[in-house]
Amino acid sequence: MTTVSSPLTGRAIGLAAVPDPVFSGAMVGPGTAVDPVREPTEAVAPVDGVVVSLHPHAFVVVDSEGHGVLTHLGIDTVQLNGEGFELLAAKGDTVTRGQPMVRWDPAAVAEKGKSPVSPVIALEATAEALGELVEDGDVERGQTLFGWS
Repeated sequence: MTTVSSPLTGRAIGLAAVPDPVFSGAMVGPGTAVDPVREPTEAVAPVDGVVVSLHPHAFVVVDSEGHGVLTHLGIDTVQLNGEGFELLAAKGDTVTRGQPMVRWDPAAVAEKGKSPVSPVIALEATAEALGELVEDGDVERGQTLFGWS
């Protein structure tokens, strides 16, 4: 069982509330989303594992069971071309849960007209493989969002 932790402090909103049809329709995979607090912060690794993909606005960590977890910082933030994002890890790094991955400012993202809502996705998973999802209420960085068996 993989436990997936929140990469951010904020409010869990569930994928259905994400303002992007690819995520809200769970086309990338099942999971949940966090609407982060509007202050400079660091997004952290949601699981122990290896960084297989790392962009300023998104990263994927694959754990020892082969479960890949995508953290996408904001919606349409790829259009910012990395502006306002600082990478704190590198592709190929072995990271531990809670290790800082990207420094960014959700308020600055919102000021640029992008949603800072951040989906946390179980890649190549079925909805049935996930345990109870946290889809509402306040969450702290490091708090469990869902289990994945």
